[in-house]
Amino acid sequence: MEIPFAESWKIKMVEPIRKSTREEREKWIKEADYNLFCLKSDQVYIDCLTDSGTGAMSDRQWAAMMTGDESYAGARSFFELKDAIKTITGFDYVIPTHQGRAAENVLFSALVHEGDFVLGNSTFDTTKGHIEFRKASAVDCTIDDAKDTQKELPFKGNVDLVKLEKGLIKYGDKVPFIIMTITNNTAGGEPVSMENLKGVRELANKYGKRVIFDSARFAENAYFIKTREAGYADKSIKEICKEMFALADGMTMSAKKDGLVNMGGFIATRWEDWYEAAKAFVIPFEGYLTYGGMNGRDMAALAVGLIENTEFENLHTRIHQLKLLASLLDEYGVPYQRPVGGHAIFIDALKVLPQIPKEEFPAQTLAVELYKEAGIRGCEIGFILADRDPVTRENRFGGNDFVRLCIPRRVYTDNHIRVIAAALKNVYDKRDEINRGVKIVWEAELMRHFTVKLRPAGGK
Repeated sequence: MEIPFAESWKIKMVEPIRKSTREEREKWIKEADYNLFCLKSDQVYIDCLTDSGTGAMSDRQWAAMMTGDESYAGARSFFELKDAIKTITGFDYVIPTHQGRAAENVLFSALVHEGDFVLGNSTFDTTKGHIEFRKASAVDCTIDDAKDTQKELPFKGNVDLVKLEKGLIKYGDKVPFIIMTITNNTAGGEPVSMENLKGVRELANKYGKRVIFDSARFAENAYFIKTREAGYADKSIKEICKEMFALADGMTMSAKKDGLVNMGGFIATRWEDWYEAAKAFVIPFEGYLTYGGMNGRDMAALAVGLIENTEFENLHTRIHQLKLLASLLDEYGVPYQRPVGGHAIFIDALKVLPQIPKEEFPAQTLAVELYKEAGIRGCEIGFILADRDPVTRENRFGGNDFVRLCIPRRVYTDNHIRVIAAALKNVYDKRDEINRGVKIVWEAELMRHFTVKLRPAGGK
C-alpha cells in the first residue's frame, strides 16, 4: 500500500475557532460595508484573506525569541539576522523594517522620483501604490499568457523580455530600476523561472540598470524552479536561492510570508550607495539602523524562519495543501488560475460570474458570497484592488478579476482545505442565482481595497 502524504510538522498548540450561522454572517458583512477586511476575526471561520503574518512559528523560532537582544543599537539579534540573510542571498548590506511596504517606502524614497517609470512583472498593490504616490508609474511587462487562467504554463509569473526591452528603450534614463516580484502575486502566485531572471539580468546589464526582487515569497519561487525547471531537480532550495539573488542588485522583503514571522521585513543589497541612500530614510521612518521597525526577539525569530523555510520539506508540505485544494476544485469544475501557485488559489471570477458587469466587481461579489456560505474570508485581487488610473481617474478593468484564497503557513489541516473546497462548490453550483454585484459608495484615493465601502448594486 502506498504511504499517504503527511505534514512535515506536528501540532503542539491549538487555537479554537468559532462557527457561525448564515444569518449572523449576512448581518456582519453588511455592517462591514461588504468589505471583508472590515470583518472582525472572530466573525471568520477559516481565514484565507492573506498569508502575510498569519503563519504559525516553530518551536525553534519561539525559543529564539527568548534570546532576543532588545538593545537599541548594535543588537546581537540584528547580526544574527544579517548573517542569515547573507547566507541565503549573498547581500552584504541589510536594513530591517517593520514589514514589506515599509521596506518599499524607505528604498523607494531614495530611488523613485516624479516622472519615473518602474518596469517589472505585475507590481503588487502596495508596491504600485508607493510608486504612484511619488508620481511615478509602474509598467507591467508580464507575459500575456498570464491573463489566460486556463492555460497551463510552468512559469506564468515571467516578464516578457521583448516588452521589457521596449520599455527600457522608450523610458531610458527615467527607469530607476527593474523590479521582479517572485512569486508574481498579482498574476496568481505564479513563479518566475531562472531562465527568465537571467534574461532580465542580461537586459539590465545591456541598458545599465539595476534589478530589485520583491522577495516576499522567494523560497516558494525557488521550490518551483526546483520542481518545474530543467537542471534544478538535484539542487537544494538554498543553492537555488543563492543563484536567484546573484541575478539581483537588491531586494525588499515582507518577512511575514516566507520569513515565517508575524511581523517584520527588510531591505538587502550588494550596493553601498543604495544602502547609504536608504539610511537617510530608515531612521526617520522606521528606527535605528540595527532594528528598523523590529524588536530584537522578532529579528531572532526571523533569522531562524529564513533558514527553516529554505528547506525543501517545509515548502513541500505547504504547497501540498494548495495542490490538494486545486485537485478538489478540478473535481468540482471551479475555474482558477492554472497551474496552482505557491501561496493561494486564485478563483477566476469572470468565468464564475460572467453575468455580473465588471462595474459591479464580480470578484468582490464572489468573495462576499463565499463568506456568507461558510464563513470563509478571501480577498479580491482584481478590479477594486487595481485602483483608478491616477490621471483619468477611471477604474482599471484591464487585468484579471480574482478571488484570492491564501493558505496560511502551518495553520490549517487538510480537512480545513476540504471545507474551503466544499463551500466553493456550493457557491459555484448556485452561481446562476447571483444576479447583482456591488457598487462603491466610498473609496480612498490610493490602495482603496483595504477600506472601500460597498453596497449591493441597485440598492441604496
